[in-house]
Parts: sequence; C-alpha cells; structure tokens
Amino acid sequence: MSGATEVAIDAGAEVEPAGHFRIYLGAAPGVGKTYAMLSEGQRRRSRGADVVAGFVETYGRPLTGALLDGLEIVPRKAVDYRGTRLEEMDLDAVLRRRPEVALVDELAHTNVPESGRHGKRWQDVLDLLGAGINVITTVNIQHLESLADEVEQMTGTPVRERVPDWVVRKANQIELIDSSPQQLRRRMLHGNIYPQNKVPQALTHFFRTDNLIALRELALRFVADESDEELLGHLRSHQPPVPWETTERIMAAVTTAPGTDALLRRAARIALRYKAELDVVHVIADDTGLTRDRQPANRLRELAADLGARWHEIQQDDPAGAIIGFARQHEITQILIGPIHRSWPHIAVGGRIVRRVFEEAGASGIDVLIIARRELPPAGALDPSAVNES
Repeated sequence: MSGATEVAIDAGAEVEPAGHFRIYLGAAPGVGKTYAMLSEGQRRRSRGADVVAGFVETYGRPLTGALLDGLEIVPRKAVDYRGTRLEEMDLDAVLRRRPEVALVDELAHTNVPESGRHGKRWQDVLDLLGAGINVITTVNIQHLESLADEVEQMTGTPVRERVPDWVVRKANQIELIDSSPQQLRRRMLHGNIYPQNKVPQALTHFFRTDNLIALRELALRFVADESDEELLGHLRSHQPPVPWETTERIMAAVTTAPGTDALLRRAARIALRYKAELDVVHVIADDTGLTRDRQPANRLRELAADLGARWHEIQQDDPAGAIIGFARQHEITQILIGPIHRSWPHIAVGGRIVRRVFEEAGASGIDVLIIARRELPPAGALDPSAVNES
C-alpha cells in the first residue's frame, strides 16, 4: 500500500447547551456538594427564580435534608430492576415542568437500565440544558474520565462511574467545595458520610489521609486549570491575538494493545495542563486491520471523544512514517506513545518503530514521551461511587 487514508473525527462537535450550567466539584464524597447545591437553589428561590429539585440525594443527613424545605420536588420515577424497587430522576417530568432552574445531584450516576432515555445522568442533564433549563449539579473529581485511572492507581479503588471531560468543561461555572482530609475523616467517624458498617473499610482504603490529600490536590489543580482557561478566553476575546497563548500541540499515537486507555487519559491530562488540543492517531498497518475485530478501536475512539480529543485513523504500511507525517503536517510539538511494537510485531522487531519515531521526531524538533504501562488496581476494594457519590 503506497498511500495513506485518514479518517478524522472531531470529538468536540457536540450540541452546545442553551441553559446555564453550574457544577459543584468535590475531592471526595462528603465534602458538602449537595448542601452547597441546595443552598444555591434556596438563594435563587428567595430572589424569585423558579427552582425545582429534579433529583437530590440527601443520604439521610438532617442539615442537608432541611434545605429541601420550600423547594418543589419533581416526583421520581420508580423502576423495578432485578427484584428491587429503585428510583431515578424523571427526565420527561422535569422537561414538561420547564423550571428556570433544576437541581440535579450526582452527575456521574448510572441510570437503571431501560429506566429512561439515557444510560447516564449527564446525558439527562444535557437534555435539560438543551431545552433552555438552567442546571446546578454535583460531581467528585475521581469521576472525570481523564483522571479516573490516576485515582484508581492512587487509591486502589475502581472508579466505575465516569463523566466525559468535555461535559464538565461545558459548565459555565465550576466551584470547588473544599474540605481538609482531617475534617472529612472526622465526618466519616461520626457517621455523616457512609453508614457505620462501611466506615472502618473506608477509613483504611479510599479515605486514608494520603489519598484525600492527593484527591484534594487533583481537584484544586483541575479548578485552577479551568480558571486559567476562562481568563485566557476572556483576554482573547478582548485583545486578539494574545502573544502568550500556548503553542503546544499534543498528539497521542495509539494501537489497540492493552493499556492504551491509560495512555489516552494521561495524554488528555497533559494537554489540559498545556491548554492544548489533543489529536489521537491510530495507524492500521495492514489490510487485516480493516477486517479484524473493530471493538477495541471503537472503544478507544469513544474514549477519545469522552476526553474531548480528535480521533484520526490512518491506513498505511509504515506506522512510523504515518506518525511522523501526521506530526509534521499538523505542527505537533509533543508525541505521546505507548508500547506500540506489540501491535505491529512483523514490522517493529526490536522496537524499530519507536526508535525511528524518536530519531525523525528529534530531527523535526518534536518531543517524544513514552508512557509506561500501568497495572489495574486490585479487585475487591471499596468503591465509593457504589456507596455514596455525594
């Protein structure tokens, strides 16, 4: 095959929300996100706004529950699932009610199968925003797609419920609800976060002091990065062009080898730090790549979309040449690459592809970063998202 075929998918081409979108972000369950959301709802109600509780989870906390007084609560939808009666937000009922402001807790929540239009609550929220309804919601930092694997490595706890980064970045306002690790552990001991039977395991696993310090740092860094981007956007709109705007352009070269999802998430975090867009390049090196099982590549493409990256699929017999050619054409400044030789064994004997990418990228002034493979966290650890996301 002498030529190359490229198919590009822009993951950022999503429907823009019409309603105003506010997110209360926390480093961990129990910091007070739901309390802050309800307090804001009451403030707006006192100023004459039409506010409803689309879905609020108080977990039996008296002070949080008291903030529902006077708020109109849209009845939940009851769903029978595997012999259990469960409740979900009734999206259609909220849309029919058309309030000015809807309070919707737990953005990362997975809906009961066949309980409504969507599988995820963030998808419900996008429908509300698209209908012109202002939404105030909550989420924890571990549920962001680009950070979830880092949190798993840090805490040893699987993060099963995730929100695409582009959804969170659509928020008009992101406010961090902060709490010190010591205060959170005290609240846990007093039974104010999890049920008492869950407390000992939580304190020795996810809620260890070192974990909480690291999670708080992740949350602070994310909010700081978003604030910087908001400032840059404001300045660009008033003084275009700005000379201090970033010129970094990040590219991740991926295959369907196990562990590539971690490479994508790491690349997304690096791109965020540089305020750079992310291009993901998948090279199909032979004709068999077009006919073999496409599920691994499709999953990576979906993950790239969740991370807000652009997906490019290139069919070419020379993977190193395709990677370098794309980088030069798109003026890439950094190439992130994983253990790609495992997917092209007949071409990459002895890691020849990686060495060639290094050599040719260096000659073109492009930095190359090798992302190490990471093992998955051990199974059986307490998953905080399965107990209490608030």
